[in-house]
Amino acid sequence: MSAYIAVTAAYWAFMLSDGALRMLVLLHFHTLGFSPVQLAYLFVLYEIAGMVTNLSAGWIAARFGLGATLYAGLGLQVLALLALSQLDPSWAIGLSVAYVMVVQGLSGVAKDLAKMSSKSAVKLLAPSENGGLFRWVAVLTGSKNAVKGVGFLLGAGLLAGVGFDGAVLGMAAVLAVILIAIVLAMPPGLPKGRKGAKFSEVFSKSANVNWLSAARVFLFGARDVWFVVGIPIYFYAVLSDGTPAGDRAAFFLIGTFMAVWIILYGAVQAAAPRILRAAARPESELIGAARHWALALFFVPALLTLAAWFAPETALWFSVTLIVGLLAFGAIFAINSSLHSYLILAFSKAERVTMDVGFYYMANAGGRLIGTLLSGLTYQLGGLPLVLGCASVMVAFSAVFAGRLDANA
Repeated sequence: MSAYIAVTAAYWAFMLSDGALRMLVLLHFHTLGFSPVQLAYLFVLYEIAGMVTNLSAGWIAARFGLGATLYAGLGLQVLALLALSQLDPSWAIGLSVAYVMVVQGLSGVAKDLAKMSSKSAVKLLAPSENGGLFRWVAVLTGSKNAVKGVGFLLGAGLLAGVGFDGAVLGMAAVLAVILIAIVLAMPPGLPKGRKGAKFSEVFSKSANVNWLSAARVFLFGARDVWFVVGIPIYFYAVLSDGTPAGDRAAFFLIGTFMAVWIILYGAVQAAAPRILRAAARPESELIGAARHWALALFFVPALLTLAAWFAPETALWFSVTLIVGLLAFGAIFAINSSLHSYLILAFSKAERVTMDVGFYYMANAGGRLIGTLLSGLTYQLGGLPLVLGCASVMVAFSAVFAGRLDANA
């Protein structure tokens, strides 16, 4: 339990900085005149780095231990924050984009080292009886997302209050202190690694792991296609009058909405075992539920697409409908995400959990990369109707792949 608490605390600290940094970068560079596609580029290397990192991090953790990858993730995030403080406003836009892409790539490596370490630790530390694994992974994942939501609000508030440089330097200092404390206080309990681990073991031979990873690609692609660029820029256009005061007010409101969305998403994730009555249901029923909840999710962006198509984007009723619809999307998405997070650990064997989890989160990062690229592109080409329509199609694919999971495998 003490090792689980320490891992969770480290993950919380990281995700607070990760959420704040995403909002800082998005809003700061939008005010500098970056287009939706250029804003999406800023996060591309972040997601590519996540794919590469997750593919290799499972092997690194199996070889050198989960503690090493967790500390490395926190340390690299400190370096990324310090690097962003060196950005010069006088640089050309092309150079600024390239620099921030590289730094965001470093942050992406950091995030997925920390995520893979934390999620794998749950498999090894959680009790197996009475749905203990589902409860522990739901608490870790749900609380992480609630903390990340606070990070979105923190990032918007810091940008309005102390500016971009002050925000990233302050976060770097706090995270460095937390890293030192975690290194000094980490209790025993995490595996130390094994010298014979081979990189080729990363690729799973389990059909269920592979189908679940495919479903994860499209689930998170469907979220990020509107979450990364489209919705924040839409709300900025609706809320800001172009003045500095209007920008600050828009920053707070956008940050608040994104924070509330993530916090509610995290709360539903943490409650998912109770919502699904997981303790009283066999694993085979939970496998079947993955497809049913993906199908339920499909109808939310589909209906929002119709509303966006027929309504003026500045209409108050449409903005209210959009907010309510996206909150509903978040609740159903949270059930899907929590089910996936449980199933990947249930499908994994203890001796190769870091590799299966790494492979699965590589797929997660791949979906986020696709969603990030499409978020800027679809918003620039077709506005919200195209953004939301693309999300609908991606959820449908996720449901198809979730339907291929086999309870008898």
